[in-house]
Amino acid sequence: MAAGRAAGVNAGVNAGGGRVAPPPAIAVEILDADPADFRIDVRSEGEARRVTVRYTGAAPVDAAVRVSVTVRDADDPWWLIPGLFYGTNRPADNDRLYPRFEPCIDGRPARDAFTSAEWHFRSDRAATPAVLVWPGRDRSGLALSVPPTTALGLTGLGFALRDGDAQLSATFPAREFPVTYYGDAEPRDPEVLRHTFVPGDEIELAVRIHTLSADRHDYARLLRALHSASAASAPLRPWVDIPTAAALSAEGLHRWHYDPDPGVLLETVGFDREVTGRDGRPVDRQAMHIGWVSGIPWAYAMLRHADRTGDAPLREAAERIIDFCTAELSPSGTFWGVWYRDSGWSQSWTAHRRGLHGRTLGEATHFLVRAVALHDRPDWRAAASSNLDTIVARQRDDGNLGSIHHAETGEVLVWDGSAGLAWVGALAEAAAWDERYLPAAVRAADWYARLVLDEDLHGAPEDVDLAGTSEDGYVAVMAYRALHRATGDGRWLDLARRAADFALSFRYTYDVDFAPSSMLGVYDFGTRGADQASPSNQHLHSYGLVMTREMLELADATGDEHYRERALESLACFRQFVARFDGDFNAYRGMVTERYYQTECFQPKGMLLTLSHAWSAGVLLLGCEDAIAAGILGP
Repeated sequence: MAAGRAAGVNAGVNAGGGRVAPPPAIAVEILDADPADFRIDVRSEGEARRVTVRYTGAAPVDAAVRVSVTVRDADDPWWLIPGLFYGTNRPADNDRLYPRFEPCIDGRPARDAFTSAEWHFRSDRAATPAVLVWPGRDRSGLALSVPPTTALGLTGLGFALRDGDAQLSATFPAREFPVTYYGDAEPRDPEVLRHTFVPGDEIELAVRIHTLSADRHDYARLLRALHSASAASAPLRPWVDIPTAAALSAEGLHRWHYDPDPGVLLETVGFDREVTGRDGRPVDRQAMHIGWVSGIPWAYAMLRHADRTGDAPLREAAERIIDFCTAELSPSGTFWGVWYRDSGWSQSWTAHRRGLHGRTLGEATHFLVRAVALHDRPDWRAAASSNLDTIVARQRDDGNLGSIHHAETGEVLVWDGSAGLAWVGALAEAAAWDERYLPAAVRAADWYARLVLDEDLHGAPEDVDLAGTSEDGYVAVMAYRALHRATGDGRWLDLARRAADFALSFRYTYDVDFAPSSMLGVYDFGTRGADQASPSNQHLHSYGLVMTREMLELADATGDEHYRERALESLACFRQFVARFDGDFNAYRGMVTERYYQTECFQPKGMLLTLSHAWSAGVLLLGCEDAIAAGILGP
């Protein structure tokens, strides 16, 4: 790769003691062409840098432009690309590989192909097209933001640690380095996009340089401002109003996912019901998690809807699912993890033999406690109490509730991560019938608070080991709001607010451009309000609707309408692609997918996963019911 610097002077930031230095100058490079054939002019307008690129060569040339800024003396850099990269991004011993930052020391080879001191990504992998760095503890930070696309095409975001200095960059058009991540352990060749410059071309590019305080949480202020700036260009366009979306998703759960024999919510159901001529059944997953991707939380949503609408068959189905889930507990006293049609109840999705995942168990118990509040069935209460009593008995003296538990012995197999926060909401709400649970909730909330304050929530979903995810934010918001609701202590409200900001960092603030003939392009899918699942699972999902109630409450409790706006923005986003009739986007009425491919990961950009997921319909139904309970019906 030929590269030359065409304009600009790198300047460092010395922000020790928390004092913010003036934004440094930018450097502009021409990649893959002779920089002598380009004229670069840079002018400053506050935070903005306007970069004019004029091509003076005699023949067309394929090239790219990179704009960068450097922060001097980065002895302990902490990086952030919203929804994509957080700190080092991947625990060193995580069992799932995806991009990780690690300094290059004494020429030591990287631990794997996804570990590097330099990373560059397509901007459509980012929830907000910005890259941030704090060069060390108690030092102010710097950020660079760009539009998601320009006249040169899709933009790129990057960072590097070079000779002790941190560099942030934007590339026009995008390129990826050192490898491209496609959602699995196989590194792909770096993606390199170029623009064809013809003689006389003149292109203006814009970047913004933002100074940040020494508190890493200052990213929330910046992301809020960038959301405000981009929202007008990404109008919400839900297909149906909230009551209609509730009715459709309830029908989808009942019609497609509910199986009365033996009384389960099948996790996935294929759009195509004629696969192999057997009504689609070979592609339907014959399994049900106790919580998370199926099970009690979404049966609770069905119960809520049935109670509001008087739908007796739906109520009967919801009760039967909860009956089935609570009828058999593991030998250690908690729920089991997953039911399989061929083998019955078994462990969670974890490499730990007979391991049960704390977030899945805690979430199932939390929604069972809520189901008891609707219909106080003694058998349901007994199952919830068994789970809560068992987990409290295992609680460590410091408050940690553990992440993975042995189904038979009850031994805590993994203490790391924040999955145990899922129990806090269950304990806080169950304190209404047993006050012993509240002190346990407080001790746990105290212990996990350090992960919230360090922006280090991680390990909530079963399928990514100890990776950080959007779901960690949802779990924390629900936990701390429940505790604030139970105690009135303002500390829990502040932690709920910080957790909400963390969760919202995964939420897209703009609309991704799709090829007009792709599925998402044909239907003009608006991505504003959708969440990146995680840096490991780079697709858009709707699980953030699980905290709709909490976000609406947070707005009321803090007087900050931003949280209400972002909750309703997400609910509007996912009132797209709920099938309105049989045949809608090749699905059946009420079906809701799990994955929307907004970037090149798992599937080509613009595709839609052709499976309906129980949790996707369930979380939409729950979000709708929570909005309706708050008096919100549309648009």
